[in-house]
Amino acid sequence: MTDTATAAAATRTGELLGIDNLSVSFHTRRGVVKAVRNLNLNIREGETLALVGESGCGKSVTAHAITRLVPMPPGVIESGIIRFRGTDLLSLPEKEMRALRGSKISMIFQEPMTSLNPVFTVGAQIAEVFITHEKLGKKEAFARAAELLNLVKIPDPVKRAKSYPHQLSGGMRQRAMIAMALASPEPGLMIADEPTTALDVTIQAQILQLLSELKERVGMALLLITHDMGVVAETADRVAVMYAGRKVEDAPVVDLFANPRHPYTAGLLGCQCSAPSNRNAARLTSINGSVPDLLTLGEGCPFANRCDNVKDECMESFPDISKAGEEHEFRCHNPIPGPGASI
Repeated sequence: MTDTATAAAATRTGELLGIDNLSVSFHTRRGVVKAVRNLNLNIREGETLALVGESGCGKSVTAHAITRLVPMPPGVIESGIIRFRGTDLLSLPEKEMRALRGSKISMIFQEPMTSLNPVFTVGAQIAEVFITHEKLGKKEAFARAAELLNLVKIPDPVKRAKSYPHQLSGGMRQRAMIAMALASPEPGLMIADEPTTALDVTIQAQILQLLSELKERVGMALLLITHDMGVVAETADRVAVMYAGRKVEDAPVVDLFANPRHPYTAGLLGCQCSAPSNRNAARLTSINGSVPDLLTLGEGCPFANRCDNVKDECMESFPDISKAGEEHEFRCHNPIPGPGASI
């Protein structure tokens, strides 16, 4: 299929981003770490997709692969296609990718203090996006930066635009990062990598509400990377669950919470429901065992060593895709029975 035909097909299906068979490895002194394995994922125009799983499951590596920010070396994109509106990002020249990254794909990192330059004011860093991509003068770009700080509900935005990152609170820094992401001329996709992890509960709720409001206002799609299923329930349209570099389940958010089919998904939901903040929880539950060493993963299901439903074939091969409805996919040799199933 030609590039033009591929782009047309993506437009017809409403696909904004499509990932086919993505594998990313890191070559270390101990050996090859298989961080992402044969990942298939898609995000529709205007959709919020939550990518969830424990630390080290490959969520952030996936985000860095989309934006072509995987450090190479030691990272290597072994295989795969990443389409953005029909264009394969992995085949783009670096100059074109840099332009796309700044104009149509933006990213909010987990800790803004490591992403914001400490020697430049917040306003100057946001203004740089306008100067680079819209060729504005410094004065006009700075004024636009202050407008965005106001949009993300930072009080006294002109004053704050003249502040350095260390002079802002954690919540304000995260809002400044969101403002920088919104400075893109035509934002199509915003990637938010654990955007509320370092913030207190009240500020977390404000940031999530802000992201939802801005998403609707500018019509962008949101890839939300998190391990917090409570955040997922409040924010996402659809959920993809990753474990040890593999996607194990993908479903609309209501369906996933009501009818998880993979034991790992059920375990994540069980941990959330039994969290100490939940007064109705009888006791704190957890998933037995620990995440396997990605250096020694075989071809079987990576969750097999922690699963109560494990069978011999789970140790030998990673299961094919099974369906529980038109949009609910999972990979499990011995899944949790669906509603109405005979046991």
